[in-house]
Amino acid sequence: MPDRTESDSRRLLRRLRDTLAEPGAGQERLDRVVRLIAHSMGTEVCSVYLFRDDETLELCATEGLKRESVHKTRMKLGEGLVGRVAKTSTPINTANAPAEKGFRYMPETGEELYSSFLGVPVQRLGEKVGVLVVQSKDARQFSEDEIYALEVVAMVVAEMSELGAFIGEGDALAAPHKQAVMFRGGTGQEGAAEGRVWLHEPRVVITNPVADDPARELERLNKAVTDLRLSVDAMLTTTEVMDKEQQQILEAYRMFANSRGWMRRMEEDIARGLSAEAAVEKEQSAARARLETVPDPYLRERLHDLDDLSNRLLRILTGQGRDTGAAMPDDPILVARNIGPAELLDYGRRLRGVVLEEGSVASHAAVVARALAIPLVIHAELITTEALNGDQILVDGDQGIVHLRPEETVARHFREKIAMQAEAQKSYASLRELPATDRSGQTIALLMNAGLIADLPSFVRSGAEGVGLFRTELQFLIRSHVPKRAELAALYLRVMEAAHGKRVVFRTLDIGSDKVLPYMKRIEEPNPAMGWRAIRVGLDKPGILRMQLQALLRAAAGRPLSVMFPFVAEFDEFREARQSLLDEAEGERHLGRKPPTAIEVGAMLETPSLAFAPDAFFEMADFISVGGNDLKQFFFAADRENERVRKRYDMLNTSYVTFLEKIVARCERAKTPLSFCGEDAGRPIEALCLAAIGFRTLSMRPASIGPVKHLIRRVDLAGLRAVLDGARASGATNLRPAVMEWLARQDV
Repeated sequence: MPDRTESDSRRLLRRLRDTLAEPGAGQERLDRVVRLIAHSMGTEVCSVYLFRDDETLELCATEGLKRESVHKTRMKLGEGLVGRVAKTSTPINTANAPAEKGFRYMPETGEELYSSFLGVPVQRLGEKVGVLVVQSKDARQFSEDEIYALEVVAMVVAEMSELGAFIGEGDALAAPHKQAVMFRGGTGQEGAAEGRVWLHEPRVVITNPVADDPARELERLNKAVTDLRLSVDAMLTTTEVMDKEQQQILEAYRMFANSRGWMRRMEEDIARGLSAEAAVEKEQSAARARLETVPDPYLRERLHDLDDLSNRLLRILTGQGRDTGAAMPDDPILVARNIGPAELLDYGRRLRGVVLEEGSVASHAAVVARALAIPLVIHAELITTEALNGDQILVDGDQGIVHLRPEETVARHFREKIAMQAEAQKSYASLRELPATDRSGQTIALLMNAGLIADLPSFVRSGAEGVGLFRTELQFLIRSHVPKRAELAALYLRVMEAAHGKRVVFRTLDIGSDKVLPYMKRIEEPNPAMGWRAIRVGLDKPGILRMQLQALLRAAAGRPLSVMFPFVAEFDEFREARQSLLDEAEGERHLGRKPPTAIEVGAMLETPSLAFAPDAFFEMADFISVGGNDLKQFFFAADRENERVRKRYDMLNTSYVTFLEKIVARCERAKTPLSFCGEDAGRPIEALCLAAIGFRTLSMRPASIGPVKHLIRRVDLAGLRAVLDGARASGATNLRPAVMEWLARQDV
């Protein structure tokens, strides 16, 4: 690039900085900015369009168009050339704007006089702020240098907008991080909470986007990149246990950190007048815009690597570490892009709730959130760029909705909901010592699900009659190495002791799918949920399974032991796994160790195939637990991680209820105890129907036991069974309407 253009660019940015530093209101500043850009670029028009909401752009300042159109001209995302730039996050450069596809003429602006058009997105780290446009009367194709210069200016405008330089009247010029914002995500864990934002990784704030001394900024950048490269090299050489995937991630880090193209682009940005920090963020935003449109999921995943690397570099440059000195609020709600189970456990029960930009309903974070009994909302896109530490936040885990900086009317209604839930919990507490017996005298056993020692005090509070599912994988997931057998045995012993003699069903390691151990070689599979996971891993790689079985046997010395194998798809798998447990028990006896007083061996029925296993399976199993979450997704071929289809299929679909009844009938014929474990077991209406069709044991999160017991005690299950049968006989494809109508007649 010629020196003259570089000098012009630096001069423009310096003038822009000085202009922004002058006193005046936000609108005055914005007006001065567009005048400066139009003059510097030799164009008759410069305009700034900013988003007033997620879908609408508003003309907020202009030099050259009619002044009366400011704050009156608006367009939808994707509408016209300006809307197209905003939607695609890519520049449009044309010498004949009216001939361009999608051109929209806005007569109130007087833009019919202008032929050429250059529009660039105003954006910051994936957050779309608006569009910056220059126009000329002559048919002019803007050069690459001019496009680049305008992009650099747009980046500074975005930074200054983030810092509140353009605050004025109306939604488009509202103060950043001040307005109420609602995020619609997905439910990771039910519940509601009010609190203050605590960012897991506080955003780096750039206060100096423009620099006077390019040589000094290049020196700062080179030193910071050297430090970054050394830290990545150190991670690669000092990490003791690293699987192939971890190594690939760090190698990707090293590749980005040593990318000559990345460095060259940042050096060019600095030469044009940006500070080192602004240059890093500009390239980060540009890479985001490119990679977010790439269909290849692997390449999109690399966006996270580049994001993380850029954030590390920004923290080196600014000295802003994760510890900003801010004190965690008394009522923290954690906000993060994503988080691992160990990091979430570190926060512990201090948290009121968790909100993630990513995550999944079956993720490690969701499992921990359930264990901590705190609401979790997932897929709350862009919340980490909008939220600030200390912001008021409302988390509705039931609906998957988050209110950030809510208006008082919203907050008041939300508090009323929380108060009603608290009052209901008080009424459930009075039922704690009472059985879940319906009006006809039929009693249903209500058990709790657990995965942490911290869960077990819920025994007393919830009135659970035992643990129907203890997830053993959490102790593997939160470590960087395989836990020792003695450590596991000590943990399982503490679990049994905390149960005070009540039955605990230990599910063996359920890994694979989305639960990949940090020290386990990752297998790339097109559909991991239906791939190499759970019992399949245990049978193919028996070392860890044998070690876990030995730990369970040693913990249960002198006590009864109940072990359940997950994701069994056929009889032979169960028979082989069961024999492994019996062989290990015999081996422990030969070693002179005290055996359990009794051993129960069960299976989770999570695949439709197991429902059609030979009678010998049902006769051999000491108990069977229907894993409702997986079984439903496989029955309906509806991925539970896919929001478009996950909620499409109802547990009270007639076909599914009929299928569950067939499982109940087979277990009854074999006299095999049967339970139902999963989200539906903890939903009162669904739990009622499961009990009505013959499930005599339900296992759920502790907080659901009270509501489920309350409803069971108020109805006659035989009467509900008749309603289900009648609705099915009438040809109903879904039994929920008939159930709700019957409950209304019962005044429940």
